[in-house]
Amino acid sequence: MAEPSDLPDLAPTPSSKGEEALSDLRRQIKRFVVLPSEEALTAVTLWIAATHLQTAWQHAPRLAVVGPAKRCGKSRLLDVVTETVHAPLITVNASPAAIFRSITEKNPPTLLVDEADTLFGTLKAAERNEDLRGLLNAGHQRNRPTLRVTGPDHTPVAFPTFAMAALAGIGDLPDTIMDRSVVIRMRRRAPGESVAAFRTSRDTPALHTLRDRLTAWLHPLYAQAMEMEPVMPVEDRAADTWEPLVIVADLAGGQWPTTARAACRTMTAHEAGQDEDAGLRTRILADIRRAFAAEGDPGALRTSRLIDQLNANTEAPWAEHSPQGLTPRGLQLLLKDYGISSANHRFPGGTQAKGFARAQFLDAWARYCPTPAAESADGTGA
Repeated sequence: MAEPSDLPDLAPTPSSKGEEALSDLRRQIKRFVVLPSEEALTAVTLWIAATHLQTAWQHAPRLAVVGPAKRCGKSRLLDVVTETVHAPLITVNASPAAIFRSITEKNPPTLLVDEADTLFGTLKAAERNEDLRGLLNAGHQRNRPTLRVTGPDHTPVAFPTFAMAALAGIGDLPDTIMDRSVVIRMRRRAPGESVAAFRTSRDTPALHTLRDRLTAWLHPLYAQAMEMEPVMPVEDRAADTWEPLVIVADLAGGQWPTTARAACRTMTAHEAGQDEDAGLRTRILADIRRAFAAEGDPGALRTSRLIDQLNANTEAPWAEHSPQGLTPRGLQLLLKDYGISSANHRFPGGTQAKGFARAQFLDAWARYCPTPAAESADGTGA
């Protein structure tokens, strides 16, 4: 993870101009919408700014604005986003073919999809809109065109798909979209939380002025942004998705580089916890490591003893994993994706029983749940 001293030194002139523009945008968003956290407010601010340099990025992050019910502020946030992003393209009732033809390589629009739950919320709806989901998945990365036949001769034509997109809806979007998104989990305002009413004719001129300021600040920095490879606090697809936001923060300077990385780290960790199945598969590895440590890290541990240790952990979910708690079969299923299975082992006293060798877990522990000491040693720790 990057410490403040690891962050890039940036020229003071664009930093001052950019820091001021981002701070003003943040205030305007907060005026109309109650975001779930300061980190979410930071993320939305940086995502909007990043749309003004879309062609500089290797990946086009999605902004997934989701909530459990109506009246959580999703559409209002999308209103503010619409008036401040680069070249907004509202896709209500638009066919995938029309959207394909609206995306250009040199100046892609920012796609805006409200009520996305009506497109993907049911199996039938998802099947009808599979082309749109394919576009949204492919468009996250450069050089992923879609092929369509056009004209009377049915000539194959490659259409570009690369474009940033914001989607708002009730409930989670398809996993493949959520995995490519900065996720904003909206909630209804609590008593005492208030926002200004949004009036298009009154409020859009100020938002358009902000939009133009973002353009004027960022466009001259296009070449610099293309070359930047920021230190990221996360890895893999999360890093791909957040990199444009972190670059914008680094260009702005001030507190933005630190604030952006803190938001990235916090929000990515939160979303990792939302995937219950993946969370359990990681949790089981960490809890097995604790079970081995509690036994003195023997070379092997009986399956029955390991199961007892796991089910006895009152802070873990294993005792409620099934009516019988975690069973040997349940444990095998959780470990299947790691290529780990029980085998016959000889234990002290000469007895032979099913169990797990500690060495079987070493690779999975290092990859999926490294100890804090290991994380700090390889530079990825908190």
